[in-house]
Amino acid sequence: MGQPRGNQESRPGDADRLNSEAEIIVYSRRGCHLCEVLLAELEPMVRGRARISVRDVDHEPEWRSTYGERVPVVCVDGQEICQYQLDRDALWSIIAPGAS
Repeated sequence: MGQPRGNQESRPGDADRLNSEAEIIVYSRRGCHLCEVLLAELEPMVRGRARISVRDVDHEPEWRSTYGERVPVVCVDGQEICQYQLDRDALWSIIAPGAS
């Protein structure tokens, strides 16, 4: 789950296949360099096609207990998609099932 799979470059037409109703939750924390890198990759990938909600794990005891030092974590519809690094293929399979 932590290692990206497949091509990390954006493919032509990928952004057009995203479900605009999808909400992507990124569990993060202030000062987290990996979190900044993941968000920098994620934002242009889904811009205008899905919502990104960034949640600071240090603001909620439940999030801190669940994720601790294991950030960033990307979730869609309550399902963990990846941690530490953006897994584009896993994200596409959840947000745009059947699109290839």
